Amino acid sequence: MAPSTSSALTLNINGEKHTLTVDHRTTLLDALRERLDMTGTKKGCDQGQCGACTVLIDGRRAVSCLQLAVAAEGREITTIEGVADGDRLHPVQQAFLDLDGYQCGYCTPGQICSALGVLEEHAAGWPSAATTDVRPEAGVPELTAEEIRERMSGNLCRCGAYVSIVQAVAKAARAEEGAA
Repeated sequence: MAPSTSSALTLNINGEKHTLTVDHRTTLLDALRERLDMTGTKKGCDQGQCGACTVLIDGRRAVSCLQLAVAAEGREITTIEGVADGDRLHPVQQAFLDLDGYQCGYCTPGQICSALGVLEEHAAGWPSAATTDVRPEAGVPELTAEEIRERMSGNLCRCGAYVSIVQAVAKAARAEEGAA
């Protein structure tokens, strides 16, 4: 008997469990969009190069077009649908809205999920390629526009809203610092 090419799995998405059977080759992106009708996460290049499909897996950024759904079982997945708190936008979402960090909006869900990851990585003191002093004793680097651009570089915006995106991430970072 030939081995099965599909599996039943349970995905924990935005704090809710979803059980489905998928072909082993199904990407997380396709499971989200085609099987669970969560169309906020966008399909851009389908090659992991544009960032439109960025989600958070266990709090870390991941391009869902390169992540197999079966490999995401047991992990906490956050999509754009799970970022707001009910009707209250997350500070990153509000900053994108306030500062026009979007134009056509297609890349915006991935940009916002990536920005959430960027802010967590920065707060944890992770350096980027733009960080000038990477010694642990240097502490958390200042979140300059150059740092934000470097950290967000995996997310493309074909409309060119980069200036507003950088400003939105900086505003959200200030809002989080004020809340802490």
